[in-house]
Amino acid sequence: MAGLTALADSFHLTPHEALSGVFGSISLAAWIFLLVPQLVENYKQGSAEGISLAFLTVWFIGDITNLVGAVWAGLVPTVIALAVYFCFADLLLIAQCVYYNVSNARRARKASELSAQSGSSEEEPLLSRRGSENIGLPGSRRRSSAASRRRTLSGGRRDSLSKILEEESKNRVWLRNAISVVLICCAGAAGWVIAWKSGVWRPAPVGDDKSPTGTPMGAEILGYASAVCYLGARIPQIIKNQRERSCDGLSLLFFLLSLLGNATYGAGILFHSQERDYFLTNLPWLIGSLGTMVEDAVIFLQFHMYGEKTLASAVVE
Repeated sequence: MAGLTALADSFHLTPHEALSGVFGSISLAAWIFLLVPQLVENYKQGSAEGISLAFLTVWFIGDITNLVGAVWAGLVPTVIALAVYFCFADLLLIAQCVYYNVSNARRARKASELSAQSGSSEEEPLLSRRGSENIGLPGSRRRSSAASRRRTLSGGRRDSLSKILEEESKNRVWLRNAISVVLICCAGAAGWVIAWKSGVWRPAPVGDDKSPTGTPMGAEILGYASAVCYLGARIPQIIKNQRERSCDGLSLLFFLLSLLGNATYGAGILFHSQERDYFLTNLPWLIGSLGTMVEDAVIFLQFHMYGEKTLASAVVE
Protein backbone atom coordinates (compact mmCIF):
# COMPACT_ATOMS: atom_id res chain seq x y z
CA MET A 1 0.00 0.00 0.00
CA ALA A 2 2.89 2.36 0.85
CA GLY A 3 4.52 1.68 -2.52
CA LEU A 4 1.24 2.35 -4.31
CA THR A 5 0.83 5.60 -2.36
CA ALA A 6 4.36 6.70 -3.31
CA LEU A 7 3.67 5.83 -6.96
CA ALA A 8 0.41 7.79 -6.86
CA ASP A 9 2.13 10.82 -5.31
CA SER A 10 4.87 10.77 -7.94
CA PHE A 11 2.24 10.92 -10.69
CA HIS A 12 -0.01 13.37 -8.80
CA LEU A 13 -2.71 10.76 -8.20
CA THR A 14 -4.66 10.13 -5.07
CA PRO A 15 -4.38 6.60 -3.66
CA HIS A 16 -8.04 6.00 -4.49
CA GLU A 17 -7.52 7.01 -8.13
CA ALA A 18 -4.47 4.75 -8.39
CA LEU A 19 -6.29 1.81 -6.81
CA SER A 20 -9.28 2.34 -9.06
CA GLY A 21 -7.02 2.28 -12.11
CA VAL A 22 -5.09 -0.81 -10.97
CA PHE A 23 -8.22 -2.76 -10.09
CA GLY A 24 -9.86 -1.79 -13.36
CA SER A 25 -6.82 -2.92 -15.33
CA ILE A 26 -6.63 -6.26 -13.46
CA SER A 27 -10.33 -6.77 -14.13
CA LEU A 28 -9.74 -6.11 -17.83
CA ALA A 29 -6.90 -8.66 -17.95
CA ALA A 30 -9.06 -11.25 -16.19
CA TRP A 31 -11.94 -10.74 -18.65
CA ILE A 32 -9.67 -10.95 -21.69
CA PHE A 33 -8.28 -14.35 -20.64
CA LEU A 34 -11.48 -15.57 -18.98
CA LEU A 35 -12.69 -18.08 -21.58
CA VAL A 36 -9.26 -19.40 -22.59
CA PRO A 37 -8.97 -22.01 -19.76
CA GLN A 38 -12.37 -23.55 -20.59
CA LEU A 39 -11.57 -23.60 -24.31
CA VAL A 40 -8.31 -25.42 -23.53
CA GLU A 41 -10.06 -27.82 -21.11
CA ASN A 42 -12.67 -28.74 -23.73
CA TYR A 43 -9.92 -29.30 -26.30
CA LYS A 44 -7.91 -31.56 -23.97
CA GLN A 45 -10.99 -33.56 -23.01
CA GLY A 46 -12.30 -33.70 -26.58
CA SER A 47 -15.68 -33.05 -25.00
CA ALA A 48 -17.86 -30.26 -23.62
CA GLU A 49 -20.14 -32.40 -21.47
CA GLY A 50 -18.94 -30.76 -18.27
CA ILE A 51 -20.22 -27.28 -19.06
CA SER A 52 -23.89 -26.35 -19.35
CA LEU A 53 -24.96 -24.86 -22.66
CA ALA A 54 -27.82 -23.11 -20.85
CA PHE A 55 -25.18 -21.37 -18.71
CA LEU A 56 -23.29 -20.14 -21.78
CA THR A 57 -26.45 -19.13 -23.64
CA VAL A 58 -27.84 -16.97 -20.82
CA TRP A 59 -24.38 -15.47 -20.30
CA PHE A 60 -24.22 -14.64 -24.01
CA ILE A 61 -27.62 -12.92 -23.80
CA GLY A 62 -26.24 -10.89 -20.89
CA ASP A 63 -23.25 -9.81 -22.98
CA ILE A 64 -25.54 -8.87 -25.88
CA THR A 65 -27.72 -6.68 -23.67
CA ASN A 66 -24.57 -5.20 -22.14
CA LEU A 67 -23.26 -4.32 -25.60
CA VAL A 68 -26.51 -2.75 -26.76
CA GLY A 69 -26.82 -0.83 -23.51
CA ALA A 70 -23.25 0.46 -23.78
CA VAL A 71 -23.82 1.67 -27.35
CA TRP A 72 -27.17 3.23 -26.41
CA ALA A 73 -25.67 5.05 -23.42
CA GLY A 74 -22.79 6.32 -25.55
CA LEU A 75 -20.07 4.88 -23.35
CA VAL A 76 -16.41 5.26 -24.24
CA PRO A 77 -15.15 3.27 -27.27
CA THR A 78 -12.97 0.98 -25.16
CA VAL A 79 -16.01 -0.24 -23.19
CA ILE A 80 -17.92 -0.89 -26.41
CA ALA A 81 -14.92 -2.67 -27.97
CA LEU A 82 -14.66 -4.93 -24.90
CA ALA A 83 -18.37 -5.71 -25.06
CA VAL A 84 -17.95 -6.74 -28.70
CA TYR A 85 -14.95 -8.91 -27.78
CA PHE A 86 -16.95 -10.65 -25.04
CA CYS A 87 -19.75 -11.47 -27.49
CA PHE A 88 -17.35 -12.99 -30.01
CA ALA A 89 -15.55 -14.94 -27.27
CA ASP A 90 -18.90 -16.29 -26.04
CA LEU A 91 -19.81 -17.38 -29.56
CA LEU A 92 -16.46 -19.14 -29.94
CA LEU A 93 -16.96 -21.15 -26.74
CA ILE A 94 -20.58 -21.97 -27.59
CA ALA A 95 -19.56 -23.09 -31.10
CA GLN A 96 -16.84 -25.33 -29.64
CA CYS A 97 -19.29 -26.90 -27.19
CA VAL A 98 -21.92 -27.51 -29.89
CA TYR A 99 -19.28 -29.06 -32.16
CA TYR A 100 -18.06 -31.50 -29.50
CA ASN A 101 -21.59 -32.37 -28.37
CA VAL A 102 -22.78 -33.09 -31.91
CA SER A 103 -19.67 -35.00 -33.00
CA ASN A 104 -19.52 -37.09 -29.81
CA ALA A 105 -23.23 -37.88 -30.01
CA ARG A 106 -22.82 -38.99 -33.64
CA ARG A 107 -19.83 -41.15 -32.70
CA ALA A 108 -21.72 -42.74 -29.79
CA ARG A 109 -24.69 -43.46 -32.05
CA LYS A 110 -22.49 -45.18 -34.63
CA ALA A 111 -20.81 -47.28 -31.92
CA SER A 112 -24.22 -48.28 -30.56
CA GLU A 113 -25.41 -49.31 -34.02
CA LEU A 114 -22.28 -51.41 -34.62
CA SER A 115 -22.68 -53.06 -31.21
CA ALA A 116 -26.32 -53.87 -31.94
CA GLN A 117 -25.42 -55.35 -35.32
CA SER A 118 -22.66 -57.55 -33.98
CA GLY A 119 -24.54 -58.68 -30.87
CA SER A 120 -23.28 -61.53 -28.73
CA SER A 121 -21.85 -64.50 -30.61
CA GLU A 122 -23.90 -67.69 -30.17
CA GLU A 123 -21.05 -69.81 -31.51
CA GLU A 124 -18.92 -69.20 -28.42
CA PRO A 125 -17.63 -72.56 -27.04
CA LEU A 126 -19.63 -73.90 -24.14
CA LEU A 127 -16.51 -74.43 -22.02
CA SER A 128 -15.40 -70.80 -22.42
CA ARG A 129 -18.86 -69.56 -21.43
CA ARG A 130 -18.88 -71.75 -18.33
CA GLY A 131 -15.24 -71.29 -17.49
CA SER A 132 -15.97 -68.18 -15.47
CA GLU A 133 -18.36 -70.14 -13.31
CA ASN A 134 -15.57 -72.59 -12.23
CA ILE A 135 -17.95 -75.56 -12.32
CA GLY A 136 -16.63 -79.12 -12.13
CA LEU A 137 -12.92 -78.21 -12.25
CA PRO A 138 -10.84 -79.59 -9.34
CA GLY A 139 -9.48 -76.85 -7.11
CA SER A 140 -11.29 -74.15 -9.02
CA ARG A 141 -13.23 -72.90 -6.00
CA ARG A 142 -10.07 -72.64 -3.90
CA ARG A 143 -8.29 -70.74 -6.66
CA SER A 144 -11.28 -68.48 -7.06
CA SER A 145 -11.38 -67.77 -3.31
CA ALA A 146 -7.65 -67.00 -3.22
CA ALA A 147 -7.94 -64.76 -6.25
CA SER A 148 -10.86 -62.96 -4.62
CA ARG A 149 -8.78 -62.29 -1.51
CA ARG A 150 -5.91 -60.99 -3.64
CA ARG A 151 -8.29 -58.70 -5.52
CA THR A 152 -9.66 -57.40 -2.21
CA LEU A 153 -6.18 -56.64 -0.89
CA SER A 154 -4.99 -55.11 -4.15
CA GLY A 155 -8.25 -53.17 -4.39
CA GLY A 156 -7.60 -51.66 -0.96
CA ARG A 157 -4.10 -50.67 -2.01
CA ARG A 158 -5.45 -49.14 -5.22
CA ASP A 159 -8.07 -47.21 -3.25
CA SER A 160 -5.42 -45.81 -0.93
CA LEU A 161 -3.15 -44.96 -3.84
CA SER A 162 -5.97 -43.32 -5.73
CA LYS A 163 -6.82 -41.14 -2.73
CA ILE A 164 -3.20 -40.06 -2.37
CA LEU A 165 -2.82 -39.31 -6.06
CA GLU A 166 -6.15 -37.51 -6.16
CA GLU A 167 -5.16 -35.29 -3.24
CA GLU A 168 -1.80 -34.54 -4.86
CA SER A 169 -3.54 -33.76 -8.14
CA LYS A 170 -5.92 -31.35 -6.42
CA ASN A 171 -3.03 -29.57 -4.72
CA ARG A 172 -1.18 -29.24 -8.02
CA VAL A 173 -4.27 -27.89 -9.77
CA TRP A 174 -4.91 -25.29 -7.10
CA LEU A 175 -1.23 -24.26 -7.06
CA ARG A 176 -1.10 -23.97 -10.84
CA ASN A 177 -4.28 -21.92 -10.90
CA ALA A 178 -3.09 -19.68 -8.05
CA ILE A 179 0.09 -18.93 -10.00
CA SER A 180 -2.02 -18.11 -13.08
CA VAL A 181 -4.16 -15.70 -11.06
CA VAL A 182 -1.07 -13.97 -9.66
CA LEU A 183 0.36 -13.61 -13.17
CA ILE A 184 -2.92 -12.11 -14.40
CA CYS A 185 -2.84 -9.61 -11.51
CA CYS A 186 0.77 -8.68 -12.31
CA ALA A 187 -0.05 -8.28 -16.00
CA GLY A 188 -3.03 -6.07 -15.19
CA ALA A 189 -1.04 -3.89 -12.79
CA ALA A 190 1.84 -3.60 -15.26
CA GLY A 191 -0.62 -2.69 -18.02
CA TRP A 192 -2.03 0.10 -15.90
CA VAL A 193 1.45 1.52 -15.17
CA ILE A 194 2.32 1.46 -18.88
CA ALA A 195 -1.00 3.07 -19.82
CA TRP A 196 -0.57 5.77 -17.20
CA LYS A 197 3.02 6.60 -18.13
CA SER A 198 2.18 6.71 -21.83
CA GLY A 199 -0.77 8.99 -21.20
CA VAL A 200 -3.36 6.51 -22.44
CA TRP A 201 -5.04 6.31 -19.02
CA ARG A 202 -6.11 9.31 -16.95
CA PRO A 203 -8.43 9.33 -13.95
CA ALA A 204 -11.91 10.43 -14.97
CA PRO A 205 -13.18 13.48 -13.06
CA VAL A 206 -15.91 12.42 -10.69
CA GLY A 207 -17.99 15.46 -11.46
CA ASP A 208 -18.22 14.46 -15.12
CA ASP A 209 -19.88 11.12 -14.42
CA LYS A 210 -23.34 10.78 -15.80
CA SER A 211 -26.19 10.73 -13.36
CA PRO A 212 -29.13 8.35 -13.77
CA THR A 213 -31.21 11.20 -15.19
CA GLY A 214 -28.68 11.67 -17.97
CA THR A 215 -28.62 8.00 -18.91
CA PRO A 216 -31.23 6.91 -21.48
CA MET A 217 -33.96 4.89 -19.84
CA GLY A 218 -33.60 2.09 -22.39
CA ALA A 219 -29.86 1.80 -21.75
CA GLU A 220 -30.47 1.66 -18.00
CA ILE A 221 -33.08 -1.08 -18.45
CA LEU A 222 -30.65 -3.07 -20.60
CA GLY A 223 -28.02 -2.65 -17.90
CA TYR A 224 -30.31 -4.22 -15.33
CA ALA A 225 -31.31 -6.92 -17.83
CA SER A 226 -27.67 -7.87 -18.35
CA ALA A 227 -27.18 -8.01 -14.56
CA VAL A 228 -30.16 -10.38 -14.27
CA CYS A 229 -28.72 -12.58 -17.05
CA TYR A 230 -25.32 -12.72 -15.38
CA LEU A 231 -26.98 -13.64 -12.09
CA GLY A 232 -29.12 -16.36 -13.64
CA ALA A 233 -26.49 -17.81 -15.97
CA ARG A 234 -24.64 -19.89 -13.39
CA ILE A 235 -27.77 -21.48 -11.93
CA PRO A 236 -28.01 -24.16 -14.69
CA GLN A 237 -24.34 -25.00 -14.16
CA ILE A 238 -24.77 -25.30 -10.40
CA ILE A 239 -27.81 -27.55 -10.89
CA LYS A 240 -25.91 -29.68 -13.42
CA ASN A 241 -22.95 -30.12 -11.06
CA GLN A 242 -25.26 -31.03 -8.19
CA ARG A 243 -27.30 -33.50 -10.26
CA GLU A 244 -24.23 -35.28 -11.64
CA ARG A 245 -22.22 -34.83 -8.42
CA SER A 246 -19.21 -34.00 -10.55
CA CYS A 247 -17.25 -31.02 -11.85
CA ASP A 248 -15.39 -33.08 -14.46
CA GLY A 249 -14.81 -31.14 -17.66
CA LEU A 250 -14.99 -27.73 -15.96
CA SER A 251 -11.95 -25.49 -15.73
CA LEU A 252 -11.39 -24.25 -12.19
CA LEU A 253 -9.27 -21.38 -13.54
CA PHE A 254 -12.25 -20.23 -15.63
CA PHE A 255 -14.28 -19.57 -12.48
CA LEU A 256 -11.29 -18.18 -10.58
CA LEU A 257 -10.76 -15.57 -13.29
CA SER A 258 -14.47 -14.80 -13.23
CA LEU A 259 -14.27 -14.21 -9.47
CA LEU A 260 -11.15 -12.08 -9.90
CA GLY A 261 -12.70 -10.03 -12.70
CA ASN A 262 -15.91 -9.34 -10.79
CA ALA A 263 -14.14 -8.52 -7.52
CA THR A 264 -11.64 -6.10 -9.08
CA TYR A 265 -14.33 -4.58 -11.31
CA GLY A 266 -16.49 -3.74 -8.30
CA ALA A 267 -13.46 -2.50 -6.35
CA GLY A 268 -12.44 -0.25 -9.25
CA ILE A 269 -15.89 1.37 -9.29
CA LEU A 270 -16.06 1.86 -5.54
CA PHE A 271 -12.54 3.27 -5.25
CA HIS A 272 -13.26 5.72 -8.07
CA SER A 273 -16.10 7.44 -6.22
CA GLN A 274 -18.58 6.86 -3.44
CA GLU A 275 -20.94 9.62 -4.53
CA ARG A 276 -24.61 8.66 -4.61
CA ASP A 277 -25.26 9.47 -8.28
CA TYR A 278 -22.16 7.62 -9.44
CA PHE A 279 -23.04 4.63 -7.27
CA LEU A 280 -26.60 4.47 -8.60
CA THR A 281 -25.39 4.73 -12.19
CA ASN A 282 -23.16 1.70 -11.73
CA LEU A 283 -25.56 -0.21 -9.44
CA PRO A 284 -26.69 -2.75 -12.11
CA TRP A 285 -23.11 -3.81 -12.79
CA LEU A 286 -22.28 -3.90 -9.07
CA ILE A 287 -25.30 -6.13 -8.43
CA GLY A 288 -24.27 -8.44 -11.26
CA SER A 289 -20.68 -8.63 -10.02
CA LEU A 290 -21.60 -9.28 -6.38
CA GLY A 291 -24.22 -11.89 -7.26
CA THR A 292 -21.97 -13.83 -9.62
CA MET A 293 -19.23 -13.83 -6.99
CA VAL A 294 -21.62 -15.58 -4.58
CA GLU A 295 -22.55 -18.13 -7.25
CA ASP A 296 -18.89 -18.69 -8.13
CA ALA A 297 -18.29 -19.44 -4.45
CA VAL A 298 -20.99 -22.14 -4.66
CA ILE A 299 -19.21 -23.68 -7.67
CA PHE A 300 -15.90 -23.63 -5.77
CA LEU A 301 -17.64 -25.54 -2.98
CA GLN A 302 -18.82 -28.08 -5.54
CA PHE A 303 -15.25 -28.43 -6.83
CA HIS A 304 -14.17 -29.15 -3.27
CA MET A 305 -17.00 -31.61 -2.62
CA TYR A 306 -16.96 -33.57 -5.87
CA GLY A 307 -13.44 -32.95 -7.15
CA GLU A 308 -12.02 -34.68 -10.18
CA LYS A 309 -13.17 -38.29 -10.50
CA THR A 310 -11.13 -39.15 -13.56
CA LEU A 311 -7.84 -39.70 -11.75
CA ALA A 312 -9.30 -41.99 -9.10
CA SER A 313 -11.18 -44.06 -11.65
CA ALA A 314 -8.07 -44.41 -13.79
CA VAL A 315 -6.05 -45.72 -10.85
CA VAL A 316 -8.77 -48.15 -9.73
CA GLU A 317 -9.13 -49.57 -13.21
